[in-house]
Amino acid sequence: MNFLSRFRFLKNFYLGGAVGLFIWLLFFEMNSIPEQIKNWWKLHKLEDQKEYYVEQIELLKKEQATTLGNDKLMEKYAREKYFMKKDSEDVFVLVDEKGEPFEK
Repeated sequence: MNFLSRFRFLKNFYLGGAVGLFIWLLFFEMNSIPEQIKNWWKLHKLEDQKEYYVEQIELLKKEQATTLGNDKLMEKYAREKYFMKKDSEDVFVLVDEKGEPFEK
């Protein structure tokens, strides 16, 4: 009993070639099937991150639109957000339990 008698389907050239190609793609190819699965998961994680950053950009655009139109709001925003101050003064930002600044 030789090797090929156990695997008769490998005697068919096309079927044997397809099995060989599948094994090659599964293990040896640079873009193998496990590598493709890893890339697919990574793509979904990056798409989730993209959604988060798009939302953050929208919030920043709204903030920018409200502060750039008014000099007093721009000064208030710079003092609260970036703790900008004049040399002769101290800035205290009061926050509530959630970490949000109090509004007047």
